[in-house]
Order: sequence, then structure tokens, then C-alpha cells
Amino acid sequence: MCVDPEISAIAGVIDDQCSRCILVQAHEQYMSVSELADRCNVSESTIYRRLDPLREHGLVSERKRPEADGHHFTEFRTNLDRLSIQITADGFDIEIQRRKPMAERLTDLVEKL
Repeated sequence: MCVDPEISAIAGVIDDQCSRCILVQAHEQYMSVSELADRCNVSESTIYRRLDPLREHGLVSERKRPEADGHHFTEFRTNLDRLSIQITADGFDIEIQRRKPMAERLTDLVEKL
């Protein structure tokens, strides 16, 4: 059995409890590092370290949110809709479904018209 290197890397990332917490907490809405740290009960520096591989593998997306005072901060949201693992005669069949960006979903909708 030959496992796709990307699948192996993603499995390594989600093996971490803090990374899984980030994915769960930011699934429904964008969240700041501070909010994620509070929800996952870890330091902000831990969140930043876990976000790096999550971003690298396309499991979270980010956006800048401007404040009224002119400052801005980054928020994160899970970019993963579904991860399924099936045992087969040859080993494992792993499927990853990522969320499509809003622009891509709009393009798909227009093309169906």
C-alpha cells in the first residue's frame, strides 16, 4: 500500500489535540487567535504554532478584519468540510473535502444557470 504524502502529513497534523480543537472551534465562524486560545484552553503562541501546518495544508483559511481605529487583526476559519477514512482490502482510503472559497462557489452557481 502506498499512502499519499499529503494524506500522511494531514494525518500528522490532525493527530494533535490542539489542532483538532482549532478545526472544531473555527468550523462555523471566523475566530481570532485570542478566541481560539480561550476556547482550546492553550496559549496564543500555541495556537500560532498549530495554525502554521493547518494553513500549509489548506485546512484553515484566514481573513483580515479591520477595526474602527484603523487597526486590523487576522481571523481563521476551518476550510475542511469532511474527512473520511475507509478500510479497504488494500489498506485505507482517505478522502478530504475542503470548503470552496465563496468566489468559486458563486462561479459554480452561475455556470449551472
